[in-house]
Amino acid sequence: MGSYRQHALDGASAVDMVVALYDGIVRFLYEAMRAVERGDLDGRRMAVKRALDIIIHLQARLRMDIGGEPAKALSDFYAAIFAQILHASQSASGARFSHAIDCVKNVREAWRQVARDESGNLGELRLAAMAHSTHPEPEPASQASSNAVSWTV
Repeated sequence: MGSYRQHALDGASAVDMVVALYDGIVRFLYEAMRAVERGDLDGRRMAVKRALDIIIHLQARLRMDIGGEPAKALSDFYAAIFAQILHASQSASGARFSHAIDCVKNVREAWRQVARDESGNLGELRLAAMAHSTHPEPEPASQASSNAVSWTV
């Protein structure tokens, strides 16, 4: 399945890649919700970790120098949704996971609209899409260790 997904993303635009990452967040949050329903602590933690990893990736790839206000808004969204997911996990709340899913789906739909829009009417979101670097530059080793993130899920 992994090679199919990789092949499906070959030649994808930056916006298509962002939409695919949002799809991943939603998929893992649904897995976390199902784990809560089963009382599966390890399953919930693993699903939440994977969703948060995607959010960290998206946040780290924002280019504030290019994206301006839309990039700042996305940065704020990523921080807020990160906190919501942590709270949902810590309280083992299916309802809170559902709320986080709705928030991610709303922003994902805006990205899908950008991908479909041929007329350029969504210039701000196009600018925000450009703010997501799809080819990250290597991080210096000294900086990588200082950027480590830890959390309790």
